[in-house]
Amino acid sequence: MPEIIELLASPVHRFLGRPADGPAPAPPGELVDVIQIRAGLGIVGDRYFGQQAHRDASVTIIAQESLPAGIGLAEVRRNILTTGIAVDELIGKVLVLDSGDGPVSLRVNRAARPCAWMDVTVGPGTWKALRTTGGIRCTPLNDGTLRVGPIDAVVS
Repeated sequence: MPEIIELLASPVHRFLGRPADGPAPAPPGELVDVIQIRAGLGIVGDRYFGQQAHRDASVTIIAQESLPAGIGLAEVRRNILTTGIAVDELIGKVLVLDSGDGPVSLRVNRAARPCAWMDVTVGPGTWKALRTTGGIRCTPLNDGTLRVGPIDAVVS
C-alpha cells in the first residue's frame, strides 16, 4: 500500500556554497506531519512557494526505495518521501495523492536530478547513484492537504 513516510517544508535553503563546506543548519520544524499545497504555487511555508523560477517544480517527491536505509528528506531536500510508488516513472503524467483530506493532483514535469551535495549529505557515490532515481519535480494543480501515513495514489 502506498504511503507518505516524511514531509518537508523548509523556509530556508541549506545547500549553499560549495558541498565541501557542508550544509547550513536545519531550521526547527522543517520535517512536518502535514503540508498545505496551493495550486500553481507549491507548499505553504516552503522556500520555493510562489517562486516564479520554480512554478513547474515547486513540489518534489522521491521514493524511499531509491535511498539508502536511514536516509530521509533532511538529507536529500525533497518535499515528499513515499513508498510503494515508482515516482521516477511518472514524468509527463498526473499523480493524484489522497491522504484522507481529498485528492491533491500533481503534474509530473521532469526528473529531480541530484547534485554534488548528495555525496556530502548521504555518502560518497550517491550523486551518481541517484541520477535516474532522484525523484520528480511537480506542479500542484489544485489546493489541498497531504499527511504522513497511508495514501491512495492514482496515475493518469
